[in-house]
Amino acid sequence: MPWQDVSPMSQREEFIVRARQDQARLSALCREYGISRKTGYKWLRRYEREGAAGLTERTRRPQRCPGQTPSAPTHSPMACCMSF
Repeated sequence: MPWQDVSPMSQREEFIVRARQDQARLSALCREYGISRKTGYKWLRRYEREGAAGLTERTRRPQRCPGQTPSAPTHSPMACCMSF
């Protein structure tokens, strides 16, 4: 019997189906899938808001970086001296 190729997306979908059953105990189900309850609730919330598309992997990159220096200088240092 060959090994089953299981993707993370299919495991998440299976988790959602089992979690939405009436007798499902979320803490036991999370333990079975090896995830925290916080992650289980996050997946359920995303599924309710966005459907299956909400279960896709998201980037962990910050959306903004307040300490980042600007990519292009706003003025030239020589422009100050040249104006006099």
